[in-house]
Amino acid sequence: MLNYFRRKRRDHWLAQHPIDDALWLPATTMPVLKNLSVSELARLRELAAWFLHTKSIQASAGIEFSDPMRVILAAQAVLPILNLGFEAYDDWQEIIIYPRPFYASHRHTDAIGVVHEGEQLLAGQARGDGPVLFSWNDVMDGPHLDGWNVVIHELAHKLDMKNGGNANGYPALHAGMSEAAWQSAFTAAFADLSTKADAGEHSDIDLYAATNPAECFAVLSEVFFEAPQILQAHYPDVYTQMVLFYKQDTAQRLSPSPYRPISQYSEPSA
Repeated sequence: MLNYFRRKRRDHWLAQHPIDDALWLPATTMPVLKNLSVSELARLRELAAWFLHTKSIQASAGIEFSDPMRVILAAQAVLPILNLGFEAYDDWQEIIIYPRPFYASHRHTDAIGVVHEGEQLLAGQARGDGPVLFSWNDVMDGPHLDGWNVVIHELAHKLDMKNGGNANGYPALHAGMSEAAWQSAFTAAFADLSTKADAGEHSDIDLYAATNPAECFAVLSEVFFEAPQILQAHYPDVYTQMVLFYKQDTAQRLSPSPYRPISQYSEPSA
């Protein structure tokens, strides 16, 4: 009953506060939204409006965050949850926007247990304590079907974190999905990417995916939404699991597009 009244209040709010056509229509020309149906775009618009209503978006010094910029961010942000529903991002609220890549503290433990600390220049970061950080320059570089999208990457980490609080490449699966099939597909892909990275080989997929299983899931999520034919060709079992997880068949929706591997991410912080 509580969920019923919550949905009623949300639906009432959305009916009263749609994203204005002057803001929404330019955003729909982003290539990453190519070939969405009329009904899918309408659902994306509602999700984006609710995203902007429920998230606190703070701009750092040096950037004036306008309404058109907010809508461009939101439209990319909600694409992964197009068929997952309004509640998929309910467990976090804050976004911080920087004008360009930013420095953030970095801490990790190596294979022999030595703790290393320092700073990294980042395009984005999904923090385990709540906020998501983005470089606006990189957000604008994202929606071009080149296999690289910092918004999708970091919010894939957030979906991953819903399964226990830490990103580890094993998000909470939907009813009917097989944990064994998921693990088999991603373990094989991660092993192959790691072998290529260790050997210094070329890969059509950004070898930042070989950093750890969490980054593998996030990078392959980018490819799934921006260059799905690449993912389908190299790791068909992963593609199948992505279709089941995101409830979208992106290869069917998108025509082939060139792919440009770039790496500029952070590991999700604990």
